Amino acid sequence: MKFNPAQAIQNLKQFGEFGGVNPSVTDSSTYTFLQGETMEDTFHGQMEGCFLYSRHWNPSNKYLADALAAMENTESAWVTGSGMAAITCSLLQLCNSGDHIVTSVTTYGGTYAFLKNWLPKFNIEVSFVDITNLEQVKKAMQPNTKVIYTESVTNPLLQVSNIPELAKIAHQANAKLMVDNTFTPMIISPAMLGADFVVYSMTKFINGKNDCVAGAICGSNEFVGQLSDVNDGTAMLLGPVLDSLRSSNILKNLNTLHIRMKQHSKNAQFLAGNFEKSGLKVNYPGLKNNTQHELHKELMNKEFGFGGILALDFTTLKNANRIMQKMQDAGVGYLAVSLGYFKTLFSCSGHSTSSEIPVEVQKKMGLSEGLVRFSVGLDNNIEDTFQKIMNCI
Repeated sequence: MKFNPAQAIQNLKQFGEFGGVNPSVTDSSTYTFLQGETMEDTFHGQMEGCFLYSRHWNPSNKYLADALAAMENTESAWVTGSGMAAITCSLLQLCNSGDHIVTSVTTYGGTYAFLKNWLPKFNIEVSFVDITNLEQVKKAMQPNTKVIYTESVTNPLLQVSNIPELAKIAHQANAKLMVDNTFTPMIISPAMLGADFVVYSMTKFINGKNDCVAGAICGSNEFVGQLSDVNDGTAMLLGPVLDSLRSSNILKNLNTLHIRMKQHSKNAQFLAGNFEKSGLKVNYPGLKNNTQHELHKELMNKEFGFGGILALDFTTLKNANRIMQKMQDAGVGYLAVSLGYFKTLFSCSGHSTSSEIPVEVQKKMGLSEGLVRFSVGLDNNIEDTFQKIMNCI
């Protein structure tokens, strides 16, 4: 039977300590013990169900982590204070000085900057490739390669990663495959396709309200144990803890994610199809003539659609800025970065979320200076939204 991430969350039994239908929020930074031996064992991760200190673990974060692990069908999960914390903690846990990473050149700007500018300080080498070119990925692998890192659907060019094939390449080289699934929660289930670890910016679709910053790491019990180890765990020692109240809020929002993703996808599919008919240069994997369409279809959990992100190329930055300002004035949505909000958000990627990538690299990877990324909202009348956009172009 095909995996259903929404049903996996629905099947969870999580309620508060006094029988509340919502799990209780733990408003404590530290926890009491009745015996000194219990504290010591908990400190070294040997006491199941006991909590020591909220930077290490707390009940509210664990409720959310358990739900995320269910959604991804992984053994365990860990939540962090941002998506970048999830990415950086995971990669630093896996890699030591002298190791090597293969990654997509098309990726979120903050991730690119970490891989390109920060990791080399610690003698961790990174090779940037066209992740859709599997031969290029194979050629980039080295004896010291520890990780292939990619996004399920890349930001902002919407390239679809062939997760099963990338997993084969990684595992044949005794490396791991890590996938950022921020664009496609529930739509794609990377761990079911062979990925070893799945990371998220929960700031985006998972939370869905743009009222907090948070991240997640989903993987094996062993890896989460390594992350939280008091001696050398990055999630323990670097301190990227997520506040328990935010965990509680995100957990509630997670239970509506399946409904929201279907509506985001439905609206984006409508806009993309009509943009294409209007002769606009649109990129959306849900379009049949998109080069990534068949692969996306093969990988996806079909009931959730092709996602809420599309891109329109307005050729020049001047043209893009003019149109975005008109769209905001017309009530289409907001000229803002981020995504997954209930209103439509749009930004010129090369001059915002991908601005860390040098201009010459942007050109080489095919990122036009006028490319506008749309995070399509939950509009009830998407036909009206389409007309408003067309009136601005």
